[in-house]
Amino acid sequence: MMQHIDVSSVLRQAVACDLYSNLVTRPTGAAVRAQIQALLRERPARERPLTILDFTHVRMIDFSCADEVIAKLVLPYCDGEAGAEAYFLFRGVSEEHWDAIEAVLERHELALVLEEEGALRVAGVLGDDERRAWAALHELGGGDAAEVAMALAAAGAAIPASDAERVLARLHRRRLVMRLDDGFYLPVGSTVRRDV
Repeated sequence: MMQHIDVSSVLRQAVACDLYSNLVTRPTGAAVRAQIQALLRERPARERPLTILDFTHVRMIDFSCADEVIAKLVLPYCDGEAGAEAYFLFRGVSEEHWDAIEAVLERHELALVLEEEGALRVAGVLGDDERRAWAALHELGGGDAAEVAMALAAAGAAIPASDAERVLARLHRRRLVMRLDDGFYLPVGSTVRRDV
């Protein structure tokens, strides 16, 4: 099931001002994160929630808010501390947002799945093997380790299926791919299960 959160709406509720669209100051970021976490807790634990965090109407974000709203939100799920499974897709991230977000990703060694004009890309701190495996999975539309290993081999970056499994498991821990019974998938609005 998918949940869409308009970050600017959450921001306006947090600062109690309908005209405010700048994510600045750590207390503001902490308040926005707390409201997003409350929305996430409302989801039944048995679901594998995909949350789209939409920054389209946020004019600017500073480093402290990016740290609060992105890093402190995502890290507990990557570390397994959140006690639930969640995946995030970031939409509407503009160049005005990117400097602060990129600095936070580097500081915490995080990566995110971004949706830009309907296309997905991964950004942030990733190893070459992670970036190649993510790209192969993207091309495939989902698959298991053997399929990803075959796609990598076809692209000239051959690795054994066991190594592909380890890389995909790392991407899953980092919340960059979803793991379902029949393989791995990118966090997109609707996951299409393929007949294999």
